[in-house]
Amino acid sequence: MNEQRLRITGIHHITLICREVERSVDFYRNLLGLRLVKQTVNEDDRRARHLFFGDEEGRPGTLVTCLEYPELDEGTVGRGSTHHFALSVESEEELSGWRDYLISRGHPVTDVMDRTYFKSLYLRDPDGHIVELATMGPGLTADETLGELGRRPVSGS
Repeated sequence: MNEQRLRITGIHHITLICREVERSVDFYRNLLGLRLVKQTVNEDDRRARHLFFGDEEGRPGTLVTCLEYPELDEGTVGRGSTHHFALSVESEEELSGWRDYLISRGHPVTDVMDRTYFKSLYLRDPDGHIVELATMGPGLTADETLGELGRRPVSGS
């Protein structure tokens, strides 16, 4: 294959290590509303249960999977670990709705934060993974130094 044609098209899925898949079902399906797409075992370690959460069609790019390893120690943050992952929402209004909903369910969540290129909030899953909910816009081509956030592309793009 021609090397010029090689390209990454996006994130296919994210896999998390969890203690109990039932807690992950309660969080990702029951709280966040992701569909439980598949329940299986890890092909590389058949002792570990493996759950897939995603959109209604289970499309790559929407998938969060959980591998159950109750015997593992709790992770620590450092080089080689992941700080957080972000799930997208369509609008700032929807993000505010998520915040109200999560609070009404008694789930701790941050305030909505302005990240210049999008707005977001943060919460943790039962195993301590940081989950960000982020708006789609205005996008990373915004040049905030020009006072025209989201209207003008950054030089060289």
